[in-house]
Amino acid sequence: MKMQDKLDAFERLLIIMDELREQCPWDRKQTMESLRNLTIEETYELADAILDKDMQEIKEEIGDVMLHMVFYSKIASETGDFDIADSLNAVCDKLINRHPHIYGDVEVADEEEVKRNWEQLKLKEGKISVLSGVPRSLPAMVKAYRMQDKTAQVGFEWENADQVWEKVEEEIQEFKEVVDVDKDKMEDEFGDIMFSLINYARFKGIDPETALEKVNRKFKSRFEYIEDKAPKPLSDMSLEEMDALWNEAKTK
Repeated sequence: MKMQDKLDAFERLLIIMDELREQCPWDRKQTMESLRNLTIEETYELADAILDKDMQEIKEEIGDVMLHMVFYSKIASETGDFDIADSLNAVCDKLINRHPHIYGDVEVADEEEVKRNWEQLKLKEGKISVLSGVPRSLPAMVKAYRMQDKTAQVGFEWENADQVWEKVEEEIQEFKEVVDVDKDKMEDEFGDIMFSLINYARFKGIDPETALEKVNRKFKSRFEYIEDKAPKPLSDMSLEEMDALWNEAKTK
């Protein structure tokens, strides 16, 4: 597709957004706050489509997310705060400033050096902390991964994966020592185990959120197989009977 075709498509969306905001009762009523949860839902739908490797669905969900971005900008333009051009120019400026190895004379050896430079440049731009860009409302597992990845860029990092695994084992032992003794400490120590496992996954190049979601889908598929093949209500079946169907589902 030619650049002009892409620009025409984006202009078409902007025109439709203006028309809907003016003429549609539902669209006129929306605020940034009312759209927030819908945007989160659309983002998760895009994430699902990516895991499903459904390109048609990915295409549609990208459009839905893009619509929301245009919607927020339209609302902001009505109050005189900013418009879509301001948002796009701001991110373009940011990309240029944070890629001096492309738009300047800085040389980098690899991807990791690019990431380290990115975090250093953010601090120079006035960010108070390397963690200031991690949203508070991120799911806990994603947030842990992002915090670990960001602090690693400034040298707060284990030397190797073996050290991280030793930490995992240490946290598991500490959890065992408080099991059924102190509920608050159990929760704290379990959190430490999760945090350490996420860090180990990061060292091994595993995205823990994606890995867990794949397990969730596998569990759902196998349990639904049990429900479908069960000869009687599940409440009347023994665990052994259900487990036999579970193992059957695994072979499918």
